[in-house]
Amino acid sequence: MKSVKDYIRTIVDFPHEGILFRDVTTLFSDPRGFRMAVDQMLHPYAGMQIDKVVGLEARGFILGGAIAHQLTLGFVPIRKKGKLPGATLSESYTLEYGEAVMEIHDDAIQPGEKILLVDDLLATGGTAEAGIKLIERMGGEIVGCSFIVDLPELGGRKKLEELGMGVDVLCEFEGL
Repeated sequence: MKSVKDYIRTIVDFPHEGILFRDVTTLFSDPRGFRMAVDQMLHPYAGMQIDKVVGLEARGFILGGAIAHQLTLGFVPIRKKGKLPGATLSESYTLEYGEAVMEIHDDAIQPGEKILLVDDLLATGGTAEAGIKLIERMGGEIVGCSFIVDLPELGGRKKLEELGMGVDVLCEFEGL
């Protein structure tokens, strides 16, 4: 029987030479693989009170929408700067090549709401940390952070755990 990891392909030298890109689109395109990933991401949170699922741009939207649907919850996107039409809150974060900004609608989360944060891949943790800060600024309480892939060498999991977050991943890949 295949595992989630078996559905993920590696593309060498993308987007730069020396990078091993972990491509989850092959997982998403397979109905059994996609169902397996969503079910496994849901499992640690079965029976917990969750009010909304928040997905990080862009593949977190795919997962977050599917998970929210399965749990009969609302979905909230956190997007790159300038992509949301209403009033937003912003959070800057560091990338290996500079800085970026994530945004959330300023009315998307109410104080005290229980939030599950999801994305496809956890690398340095910068994007997830920005998402966490936005959710917490709005008064949301994060019940967990769920990812398909962790790249442990980049330290993202440790960073999120140091912020007090519970982190669940379905698989790990060594190497960058």
